[in-house]
Amino acid sequence: MKIKAIVFGATGMVGEGVLHVSLNHPDVESVLVVGRKSCGVSHPKLLEIIHGDFFNYTPIETQLAACDACYFCLGVSSIGMNEKDYTRITHDLTMQAAKTLSRLNPAMTFCYVSGMGTDSTEKGRSMWARVKGKTENDLQKLPFKGVYLFRPGFIRPIRGLKNAFALASVLGALYPLWKTLLPKYVCTLEDLGRAMVIVTQKGNQSRVLECLDITRLGAS
Repeated sequence: MKIKAIVFGATGMVGEGVLHVSLNHPDVESVLVVGRKSCGVSHPKLLEIIHGDFFNYTPIETQLAACDACYFCLGVSSIGMNEKDYTRITHDLTMQAAKTLSRLNPAMTFCYVSGMGTDSTEKGRSMWARVKGKTENDLQKLPFKGVYLFRPGFIRPIRGLKNAFALASVLGALYPLWKTLLPKYVCTLEDLGRAMVIVTQKGNQSRVLECLDITRLGAS
């Protein structure tokens, strides 16, 4: 199966890594990046659309409908944000994109980068975890071919990419130690990208993928 993927969030560390893996994967035929500014990448497989309104995709629906997978890596930190604003960016913005895509192409696979500790009950004390949990729950109600929820902990960045957080790069040097001592809490960005390709092609029994699942799929 050759994949035509959409990547959201390609100017962030996770999205840039998923884009890098997708562009270099032999089973990915093309990648459409949708962003407010250029991701700064040039590649024969890449088509980039600069789009200013993430709550209205009407002008680009034709391009979106032609794809069969969406790798949604767009997100912000909850630090310093109130719940209303964080919900608008994390839940509402994600759902607007997902609802549009499920309407245009229900045969699409939607991969969402959530986070370890996400609260599926939506009732816990942690604001970010509740909002992420609601986002996950609402995504699973949409009529996609498949929705897969990725919950990484620490992610080792890909060497040489420009958007890796400085701290992640420093800690990434210790990744072999973390993987040995804390395998449930760490994965690599390469494994995350490859796991998205795998679930697009073959599916996965569990719709929620923790670090161990990401590492297992990424190595397959």
